Amino acid sequence: MAETVLLGLDVGGSSIKSGLVDVTAGHMQTPLQVTPTPTPSTPEAVLQLCARLDRQLGATGTVGLAFPSVVQRGIARTAANVDKSWIGYAGGKRLAELIGRAVIFINDADAAGLAEMAVGAGRGVKGVVILLTFGTGIGSGLFLDGELVPNTEFGHMEFHGVDAEHIASARERTTERLDYVAWCERVNDYLDRLHALFWPDLFIIGGSISEDFDQYGHLLHSPTEIRRAAFGAQAGVVGAAFAAARGQQR
Repeated sequence: MAETVLLGLDVGGSSIKSGLVDVTAGHMQTPLQVTPTPTPSTPEAVLQLCARLDRQLGATGTVGLAFPSVVQRGIARTAANVDKSWIGYAGGKRLAELIGRAVIFINDADAAGLAEMAVGAGRGVKGVVILLTFGTGIGSGLFLDGELVPNTEFGHMEFHGVDAEHIASARERTTERLDYVAWCERVNDYLDRLHALFWPDLFIIGGSISEDFDQYGHLLHSPTEIRRAAFGAQAGVVGAAFAAARGQQR
């Protein structure tokens, strides 16, 4: 019988989020645990910590490991906000060696999107759906009729001469001390560009800032529908567990 409660790990530049997820019901079985990312954030240091979290939580079955990188066939191809020694590293394979069980290694925004499409804001939506996670950068997940198109990097799309995330990320809002009106003007400009290129049927706004959506959601505008992500800060953990349940890895 397939396991229904699986461990999701969401590695970020400043913290590793973890928890056990009921992948049948679509919710966390344990409180979200947030642990500082090791410094330096080398593969071995990060994965040894992930293995310790696995033991602490008493996890069984396949583990989902969400990571801020393009991940192709189990290999990290980029390293956003983590040590550059991750590039070319088989993170899932190494964690599997440490814990003795299978690991699915997946881009963090793709993982968040899987959760939203399965049981969150994108559930049952056909056509093109774009999830955007606003945080230190801008992560993206692209879905066509519910199927993931992996490893999009819309946060690095050229936008007014620089990467979009250098203009419209949540970090830029904080760094430049923008109020929500000023920040949403930038986000709306960014959404207009994405709409012109992809004509999505739905935008889902995620990342930790989505937890404040009631304060700024009315300021966002697009020719297509905009929805708040259902999972907020838990999205990467829940999505990683869903990826593990499906054995979904590119």
